[in-house]
Amino acid sequence: MRRSSAALGTLLVLAGALSACSGSDSGDRAQAVVAQLAGALTVAATPTPGGADASTAPDPLATVPFTGAEGAAVSKSYAELVAGMDGIAPKITVGKVDDEADRPTATLAWSWPVVEGADPWAYETTVGLVHEGDRWSVTWAPDVVAPDLAEGDTLDAVTLPTQRGDITGAGGSVLVTERAVVRVGIDRSRVPAAEAPASARALARLVDVDPAPFVKAVEGAGPRAFVEAITYRADAVPAAVRSRISSITGAHQVSGRLSLGPSRDFAAPILGRVGPVTAEMVEKDPDVYRSGDVAGLSGLQARYDEQLRGAPGRVVRAVPAAGEAQSRELYRHDPVAGKPLAITLVERLQTLAEQTLADVGPASALVAIRPSDGSILAAANGAGTGGQNYATFGQLAPGSTFKAVTSLALLRAGLTPDSTVRCTPTVTVNGKQFKNYSDYPASAIGTIPLREAIAQSCNTALINQRGDLSDGDLSGAAATLGLGIDHDLGFPSYFGEVPAKPASDTEGAADLIGQGKVLASPMAMATVIASVQAGKTVVPRLVDQVKVSVPSAATPLTVGEADQLKAMLRRVVTDGSGRGLLDVPGPPVIAKTGTAEYSDGGTIKTHAWMIAAQGDLAVAVFVQTGASGSQTAGPLLEAFLRGAR
Repeated sequence: MRRSSAALGTLLVLAGALSACSGSDSGDRAQAVVAQLAGALTVAATPTPGGADASTAPDPLATVPFTGAEGAAVSKSYAELVAGMDGIAPKITVGKVDDEADRPTATLAWSWPVVEGADPWAYETTVGLVHEGDRWSVTWAPDVVAPDLAEGDTLDAVTLPTQRGDITGAGGSVLVTERAVVRVGIDRSRVPAAEAPASARALARLVDVDPAPFVKAVEGAGPRAFVEAITYRADAVPAAVRSRISSITGAHQVSGRLSLGPSRDFAAPILGRVGPVTAEMVEKDPDVYRSGDVAGLSGLQARYDEQLRGAPGRVVRAVPAAGEAQSRELYRHDPVAGKPLAITLVERLQTLAEQTLADVGPASALVAIRPSDGSILAAANGAGTGGQNYATFGQLAPGSTFKAVTSLALLRAGLTPDSTVRCTPTVTVNGKQFKNYSDYPASAIGTIPLREAIAQSCNTALINQRGDLSDGDLSGAAATLGLGIDHDLGFPSYFGEVPAKPASDTEGAADLIGQGKVLASPMAMATVIASVQAGKTVVPRLVDQVKVSVPSAATPLTVGEADQLKAMLRRVVTDGSGRGLLDVPGPPVIAKTGTAEYSDGGTIKTHAWMIAAQGDLAVAVFVQTGASGSQTAGPLLEAFLRGAR
């Protein structure tokens, strides 16, 4: 029996007070005995905090004077009776004590907090009192604990699962809902304790999970526990598992339901997953979670767990020795279904985005935004991300896609698309040499218009104009296009970083071409091209119930600025590095390609980027390692635009 040492100390003081009250009248002594019983029953049912060993603590019922019974026997009976209450501790107070009746009695008022925040299970029981000389004792029986309990009865508190709220997408389409699953694990009641580790090891190998932690979990489980190894969708249980599981003693399959998306990988890093709560969650929030509960463990499922989870119910039954078939319901609190969470993803476009990245080996991501209202229509992560959310939370150098921002900063500094700039083969800043990409067209070297420098993605032309910009100009232009100002959108999102004041001239030069200290996520770069397309600062939105607004630090984009930017980014498609998008059916496409160098184990490799907008659709594609934006990211973006029509 687990007992609280603090409550036990209070009880021992009470017991001492009882022994010293011989001078009190008979009624006071009867009252004190009943109070001692109430305190002992409370302590005996109270879990020991911090998992301390209660076996060495004094038995709180041992000092209670019982009629015709020893405290140890009563303690054992009570422990067995309340063992199924899942550690719920009652509050017990003394009611009326009738010490002058022919058969003296007292009432105990019981209050069990069976469901957090709900009305407790409350009732009164009657305790028989016996008076011999100046000594009072109490009579033990199961109905002291709850009315009508008989010998052999036990109390059993069972959680009633709630219906978890769905996650819906654009137009109310259901993305995540409870779907049929099969849980595969070891049922400890079906295997002798000595054989359980071997069975656990065999099952772990069969379902391809790490054997060591699973064996440890099985060894530490109770004799009636079901220890889950893996959960499959009901229609996706491997044939080998179905055919071989019966050969493993104790291995068992349990049908159930779990909140799942339309496919295993559908927006998984963003939506998150649902599963049994961890020991850490129970320890951190014992009033919220109990062992065996199901909750959101990651992503939106975790962040909005309280809303989606609803409130589980509970039923308390009296279970006779004959078994549960003849149990009696004593208390019920029905579950409250969770509330749905509406998001902006479009199932068709999310699926298309994931299919577009399906054959990409390196880490990759694709984000699609509707410029008119900022809705995120797709946020896909390729298999190379290892389940990480690069799409909205990646922190990556955007390379030349950032030149859309640099272009705006230069326009605000007084340049126009027709202003001439110097596109030199190289430029050196404080000893650091910058150059253009390896197959930069020789025809675009020299003094060229700014629009041509952007179309061909000339690094040196922009760096050569660094004297036109002051501290804060670049970060201010970035903010106007939705980049570099963090705000909470209700989901994991990274808006990027653009230093207002570079630490050195070299860093400032690198910042102009999307390297240096400039960082962005694919979502942030999709926001940049969406802002250009919309002619205003776009703020991405994913969760309908989270209201978003343009940060006050963002200077509004003017009509003239937007028109000039769109014209330059259109030229990228008609005459520059984005020509692969020229024949995409539909409205004109604006775009910008980009590469960004990064070090991998001492080897310099390049990220491949491309951003584009067509009509009311803006897209960013990122591939961690590629030849160039046009060669690696370009075909992926083109495939998405064509499929999105």
